[in-house]
Amino acid sequence: MLLRLPRNRQLLLDKCKLMAILNVTPDSFSDGGKFVGHDAALRQVEQMLKDGADIIDIGGESTRPGAAEVSISEELDRVIPVIELVRREFDTVISIDTYKTAVMKAAIAAGADIINDVRALQDEGAVEVAVQTQVPVCLMHMRGMPGSMQQLTDYQQVTDEVLTFLTERASFCIKAGIAPGQIILDPGFGFAKTLAQNYQLLSGLSKFQQSGFAVLAGMSRKSMIGQLLNRPVSERLAGSIACATIAVMHGARIIRTHDVRETADAIAVAEATMSGELE
Repeated sequence: MLLRLPRNRQLLLDKCKLMAILNVTPDSFSDGGKFVGHDAALRQVEQMLKDGADIIDIGGESTRPGAAEVSISEELDRVIPVIELVRREFDTVISIDTYKTAVMKAAIAAGADIINDVRALQDEGAVEVAVQTQVPVCLMHMRGMPGSMQQLTDYQQVTDEVLTFLTERASFCIKAGIAPGQIILDPGFGFAKTLAQNYQLLSGLSKFQQSGFAVLAGMSRKSMIGQLLNRPVSERLAGSIACATIAVMHGARIIRTHDVRETADAIAVAEATMSGELE
């Protein structure tokens, strides 16, 4: 699988890639407020790249359960200067974590390479931006909005229903003019899912890989780990690593994580095990 990026670049998904999380928000569940300042953000990006990150995922609005929405102008003020700085200072792939069309458009103009959308390009005009720019898009499954999503967990077969939604959204995007090879699917762990449903999705992740699209899995430090193990956010590394390893062995090609170095090590072990070969 090959993602075609702006400025005549590409990202080959022959091996699993690491998407490192950079939240420039004051209220994200795990690292809110840590990287709001530009210097702190750049230092964090430098460290994540040294640790093995392939993609820097920049977000300016928390989507944790119960999170309040922020205005377009505030989100733009948070993310655009950081994207411009990262683009200028580092030769890396940048994704913009947003569901707002105006933020997507401005982020790509500022240097972002990938749209990572928790609402699967359902905002008015979002698909058109993706078609015009031809950047890769990650379509994630979520019901409702962060403030209400945990009341919307009524599924008959969660894996099949999530996969159906995502493949239907992918088909819609392809008909609109997005190349199939530019589409990534994300089951949306923790978004409108119960604890049991999250692990059912993880167990059935290979079904998403069989769809023919690249699969992204993001479980790093989430409540599905904290609730199962009775661990606070600061003590969820081992559970996050276990989830990432299982996801890779079920076909995920991108892992979204806070803990880059440790996750990179786990992925290397998982891929060596699956291939049976060492370079």
